[in-house]
Amino acid sequence: MAAVGSVDVELELIGWLQARLGDEVVVRDELDNNLLQELPTVQVQVVGGGDDGLRLDRPLVDIDVYDSTRAGAIALSATIRGLLAEQLRGSRTTHAVFGAIDLIARPAQRPYENTALRRVGATYQLYCHPVS
Repeated sequence: MAAVGSVDVELELIGWLQARLGDEVVVRDELDNNLLQELPTVQVQVVGGGDDGLRLDRPLVDIDVYDSTRAGAIALSATIRGLLAEQLRGSRTTHAVFGAIDLIARPAQRPYENTALRRVGATYQLYCHPVS
């Protein structure tokens, strides 16, 4: 049996979201220096969380959307929220089984230094465990 925390949640979410958002959207864990040429970009980062010490992992995940307009960033963030709630919950990937998906902080504008970009982010808690 795989150890608790053995699922690379960032990697699983990046692949899962990329497959659903299509090639027009870049989904990654780290921002690129050419961010202005890769809009919209979705950044997925684990920012904490816990586990049950046995099998169930409960990572907190920030999902930030970068776009050239506030409206575009808000719309894509809302799409992601719907995908997580309606499709990821109760699903299985090659490496993980996802249970409950809790919205911790709803999509909202977040500050960003570059005024040519808009950033909208949300925080989710995912309940997951490795595939047996």
